[in-house]
Amino acid sequence: MVLVASMLAVGSANKDWQRGNYTENWRYGFDYKQWAWKNGPFYINDTLVFKYDPPNDTTRPHSVYLFQNPWSFMKCDLSQAKMVGKPTEGGGEGFEFVLKRWQPYYFACGEHDGLHCKDGLMRFVVFPMFRGWNY
Repeated sequence: MVLVASMLAVGSANKDWQRGNYTENWRYGFDYKQWAWKNGPFYINDTLVFKYDPPNDTTRPHSVYLFQNPWSFMKCDLSQAKMVGKPTEGGGEGFEFVLKRWQPYYFACGEHDGLHCKDGLMRFVVFPMFRGWNY
């Protein structure tokens, strides 16, 4: 599955199974929590593809951070988060992030000292399941 952050699209690593292509630019003001809720479930080995325009004179920079725990994610505290997508990496084909483990993944934009995360709704959580689980 591939999640594109033109922001995000979701597709499958298993080419025999096509889930669909869900695309939304990684941008300030779009509710990605709602997006993740509507486009789930996500599965182990799904690939998230983050796409966004590189910064220029008219485009503000964006980045993608992975938070280690729900508390830092809820506070948009970047001190223990890891940058997985620099402001220049979202252009063109974007960059891929594979959901390799059965664990929650907390993503957010870290630009402007977390303002995009706090006020811009640029954050979401996915908890990939094992394929074949039915709830």
